[in-house]
Amino acid sequence: MTDLESIMLECHETARDHGFWPDGVFGRNKGEMIALMHSELSEMLEAVRKPGPDHHIPNLPNEAVEAADLLIRLFDYCYGFNIPVLQALESKMEFNKHRPHKHGKAF
Repeated sequence: MTDLESIMLECHETARDHGFWPDGVFGRNKGEMIALMHSELSEMLEAVRKPGPDHHIPNLPNEAVEAADLLIRLFDYCYGFNIPVLQALESKMEFNKHRPHKHGKAF
């Protein structure tokens, strides 16, 4: 198991242990989980707009903590639904190495 696989497992186990997977995959709504990931991105944007220390972890900037929240939700989702995100990440990174500048787009 890689370090990232261990982190994904820990994210999922913590969510499961705190009641977020009461009936396994049947107890989770993918759309809701994706919306919650989106909300973490929105909170990260607000942290960029209004930087400062995080309220719960004051030794870290709130932008970093919101980025961590996004990863926690993403890793929980991917582990819980058995999505091979780490394999996809490696493959996509390799694919992107051979794409044109800005992938041929303006931005």
